[in-house]
Amino acid sequence: MSIPLSDRINKLSTSATLAMAAKARELRNEGKDIIGLSLGEPDFNIPDFIKESAKKAIDDNYSSYSPVDGYADLKQAISNKFKRDNNLDYALNQIVVSTGAKQSLANIAMVMLNKGDEVILPAPYWVSYSDIVKLAEGTPVEVPTSIETDFKMTPAQLESAITPKTKMLWFSSPCNPSGSVYSEEELAGLAAILRKYPNIFVVSDEIYEHINFRSKHASIATIEGMYDRTITVNGVSKAFAMTGWRIGYIGAADWIAKACTKFQGQITSGANAIGQRATITALEAPVSKIQYMIDKFRERRDLILELLGTIDGFQLNVPEGAFYVFPDISSFFGRELNGTTIQNSSDFAMYLLEHANVATVPGAAFGNPNCIRISYAASESEIKEAVTRIKAVL
Repeated sequence: MSIPLSDRINKLSTSATLAMAAKARELRNEGKDIIGLSLGEPDFNIPDFIKESAKKAIDDNYSSYSPVDGYADLKQAISNKFKRDNNLDYALNQIVVSTGAKQSLANIAMVMLNKGDEVILPAPYWVSYSDIVKLAEGTPVEVPTSIETDFKMTPAQLESAITPKTKMLWFSSPCNPSGSVYSEEELAGLAAILRKYPNIFVVSDEIYEHINFRSKHASIATIEGMYDRTITVNGVSKAFAMTGWRIGYIGAADWIAKACTKFQGQITSGANAIGQRATITALEAPVSKIQYMIDKFRERRDLILELLGTIDGFQLNVPEGAFYVFPDISSFFGRELNGTTIQNSSDFAMYLLEHANVATVPGAAFGNPNCIRISYAASESEIKEAVTRIKAVL
């Protein structure tokens, strides 16, 4: 008997990050000492002041269905945050709260894309962008970048990728997986190209905006001509260590926000009530309340770069944000290690998992087959032990 699943699900890839995490859990259950550097999940606990807010929300009986697009006072807190941190003015009817930024992205794809519409993805890109676009029957168009350009797309590359079918550009800054951060000048260069093509919309994924080790975060929506055609995506998972709370949000033109609300109303309705109340507290707090986590991520970044720099064959850039390094490991391709021939980044990542007991993610899942993604959202002791093991098996 054939299994009657839809073509849609059969064509959908499994998230490489979640697949590697599942494999690591399986090996742990077998008794192996696995160090997980595959998931993009802070190892910090949620700050106590946010926990207290969630407890109060429970006591205050926030247990009913929430509005599809989010509580009004949360949307006001998001509006205030956009103004404070990004110099962006979004009214409440331009904001939609969702069950994580991933749902925000899926909403956008489903309401904006028709079959065959092209979406430009500077590669490397976050692992789910491509499949979310495909699920909405769009066509991902990868624009390859390299470590030599700090994994950032140039204006010339952007323009060369544009065709009459181009509908959108999706990118993240700081970037998952490379940690690259676009400066305001670099975003202005991209915007100068986009102004020639007024029918192209932009998804600016800014979920890592506070985990930024260089200058002040820059949002492309602030650049001349870009506000009405940019959907700014954010959430509380990364900077506030609230991954399991599943609260994301967008700021966009009111007609886009209205469409996302309409779609979400048929899929999940409103995001969880307790998480929304806690998010108000998180966003109203000054960024200084979470600075200790940002400082620690910078220390870990410096540590892992120093340690990986002692391994022959790892080519590294200096990521300016997020909590990942994305080394080019293509020098190992074609080599035999402990009886295993390394043909690609998937082979390399699996080799590290099986021989070093360290979980990473192959770069092919992010559109760059020469690299692997290593998360340093782990303790310093785990980072040191992981790199020691990697170095030993290489």
